[in-house]
Amino acid sequence: MQHLNILAAQWVAPSIDYFGLAPELVLAGGLCVVLLVDLFIDERKKWLLSVISSFTLLAAMVPVLMLGLSETSVRSMFDGRYVVDNFSLVIKALFLLAGYVVVLLSSSHIEQGEYWRGEYWFLLLSSLLGMLMMASSRDLVSIFVALEFLSIPAYMLAAWRKRDPKSNEAGVKYFMLGVFASAVMLYGMSLMYGVANSTLLSDIGANVTATGEFSAVHALAVVFVIVGFAFKVSAVPFHTWAPDTYEGAPTPVTAFLSVASKAAGFVALVVLLYTAFPLAQDIWQPLIWVLSALTMTVGNVLALKQHNIVRMIAYSSISQGGFVLMPLAVAGLSGSGTTALRAVVLYMIVYAATNLGVFAIILAVSNKTRSGEISSYGGLFSYAPTLGVLMTIFLASLAGIPPLGGWIAKFVAFQSLIQSQSNWGYALALVGAVNSVIAFGYYGNVMREIWMRPVPDGDVTTISVPGSLRLGFAITAGATLLFGILPGVGLHFADLAEIAGAITR
Repeated sequence: MQHLNILAAQWVAPSIDYFGLAPELVLAGGLCVVLLVDLFIDERKKWLLSVISSFTLLAAMVPVLMLGLSETSVRSMFDGRYVVDNFSLVIKALFLLAGYVVVLLSSSHIEQGEYWRGEYWFLLLSSLLGMLMMASSRDLVSIFVALEFLSIPAYMLAAWRKRDPKSNEAGVKYFMLGVFASAVMLYGMSLMYGVANSTLLSDIGANVTATGEFSAVHALAVVFVIVGFAFKVSAVPFHTWAPDTYEGAPTPVTAFLSVASKAAGFVALVVLLYTAFPLAQDIWQPLIWVLSALTMTVGNVLALKQHNIVRMIAYSSISQGGFVLMPLAVAGLSGSGTTALRAVVLYMIVYAATNLGVFAIILAVSNKTRSGEISSYGGLFSYAPTLGVLMTIFLASLAGIPPLGGWIAKFVAFQSLIQSQSNWGYALALVGAVNSVIAFGYYGNVMREIWMRPVPDGDVTTISVPGSLRLGFAITAGATLLFGILPGVGLHFADLAEIAGAITR
């Protein structure tokens, strides 16, 4: 009893900044509201759940903006294990806006299929909550919990079409490989904890600095953790789950996985490289370099052979992940540390806007053609000119053609490689340049179908687009054009993330 009294006297309640946690609290509250409303409303009024979900995401954006405008630039909680800074706020805004667009894409689609709508919205918001947690996590335990929080609902969403064998296959493959990746990553994290005697990322980085050497156990831990996240971001050769999962999952879920889920994996990887492994560049730099080169090349080459547009975009997404990895491959070299972070953040922002737009068009066209074949886009401009123009804009942006958003994202990524003034950077820039040319082959193939091919079945019936999808078009196309024509807008947000002290220092 005396020992318990001593412990009670020494125990100090953790300091919690509720304002800093406001985005997560708002989203958690929205989760509870969706769950409770779903229990008590009639089946015919289930459309209210999509409205609640969308307003929850918009409401969560309010504290993000308020935190961004507040005088306190860094808010640290739980002994530095949970940090709210400019980097995390930019990433949280990206997740919330991407989630809002996914809700717009899902609203009409969910009403058409045999879905349990309440559970769908609950799982989608749960995954987004895990992503918000990931942006602020600075501890191995909180990173892993956030990763599983966002991944487990995504496994179920991928298999949401219960009576579709492809959807079942998508969910099973995503789950099995995701669990394997988590096990590999967790083993690497346990090794880190063993050598540093702490799960706090800054302590792990300080441990390496204090000892002045990097042991074999350190190296093995770094490799295992990077391999685990390579599965999450579908980097080659750990990409095999992505094409089948993207094709089998419902289209809005595929959009969500290709943008928000992938971005969350990159965020965790960036935090670990900059905070826990700042002096281990001799270990992770060659590994990231190889992953980037392989991911770009294999993704592009396999995309050239695809006839299904979702599988093509899946391999395109893999290839785009290689471009995101490019700046990280030289992040440990002199002159490229902060510019690499800037390039990664900008690329994720632009890619999110563009890729969500592509899936919005796929969703609208498939409602008419009932086909996922690239040939089904033949003559799209002749009977749906707006959709044809928008799809061309999005594909051209993914290819990096000015003056669309993709060009500034690729430009800044290549800039970070050149500024490294190293053979590593120059060689990877050459690989990236070749792959940029290759990528236009399959993007141009879809454009050719839209503008030059006849309508395959002769049906030129106008496509009816729901209002929610129209709003999704406006947001994604507006952002894609804005970031390309006024690149300073996207660079401003990337610069905010770059100067975040908790990451870059």
